[in-house]
Amino acid sequence: MAIDMHSHYYGGLVDSLRQRRERPYVAPDAAGQDVLHAMTASTPMAPGYVNPEARLLWMDSVGIATQLLTFPGALGVDVMPVREVEGAIRDFNDHLAAMCRSSGGRFVGLAGLPLDDIEAAAREMKRIRRDLSLAGAILPGNFFLAAADAERLRPVFAAANEVGALLMVHPGLMPGENPPAPYQDNTILRASALNLQSSISQMALTMIMGTILDDFSDVTVQIVNLGGTMPFIIERIRAVADSRDLIFPEDRLRRMVYDTASLGPVAIEAAVRVLGADRLMLGTDYPIFKPDNPLNAIAQAAVAEADRVLIRQGTAQSLLQRLGTL
Repeated sequence: MAIDMHSHYYGGLVDSLRQRRERPYVAPDAAGQDVLHAMTASTPMAPGYVNPEARLLWMDSVGIATQLLTFPGALGVDVMPVREVEGAIRDFNDHLAAMCRSSGGRFVGLAGLPLDDIEAAAREMKRIRRDLSLAGAILPGNFFLAAADAERLRPVFAAANEVGALLMVHPGLMPGENPPAPYQDNTILRASALNLQSSISQMALTMIMGTILDDFSDVTVQIVNLGGTMPFIIERIRAVADSRDLIFPEDRLRRMVYDTASLGPVAIEAAVRVLGADRLMLGTDYPIFKPDNPLNAIAQAAVAEADRVLIRQGTAQSLLQRLGTL
């Protein structure tokens, strides 16, 4: 049975989103179905968004034993003015922790943090580990598009280091940022595939070239989507570094862990060669992506069976056991 290390849960936040009238918000359509109006798109909310039983049925149907559920960071709620959202974020974290405790090991959780106030976020980081026993928190990736912005999160990393936590770097806005304007054409593919994967590589590069990984060694950093395009362009990075007499500390790639969310066999094969299977974990991005069986991508990848086992469950199992959440 597999362990899914990239999924999102909206149930503990929906009541707050129903009270909003500007994106992000939730409102029923003409047929009475709840629709999530996110930053740039509107999506009917299938049962798996909010219903643990529906989620468990899907997990059982595809062979997933345990799923990591995160605060839905891409909505941007965690970077809104702290006075507006701190209570809702704490309530979500409490709700998620209770659901994980009662799940018999089926669910593990990553909290949201009120990142408009970094000191408040650091306090909540300690609370969610010490009092709620959640695995860690999700952080908006735009903080990691430049080293100076990542430095703003040092108090959060220090708190996470103190309690030993997992921090997932996931696409999302910083406080005060507006959603990007749509492209003139093919905007979904340009924004949600090409640009998003490239931006994730930028996030990974910030971690590799900075000192955060060294300074906070009791924090595990998870980069989503196999580190963006990193496995595909590593040879280009080496060539540029060599020709410009730059130092690219490639070994730091293996200081982080990565999930397979929304990617297939070819990408997994490249990631195994560049990152190592012991740094890779299954990710489904459920319920945003819901393929028939996300494990098929791992099964179809031309990798050793031992590597397949690590990606399906081994890497995640070791991590969650070390965090005391499995």
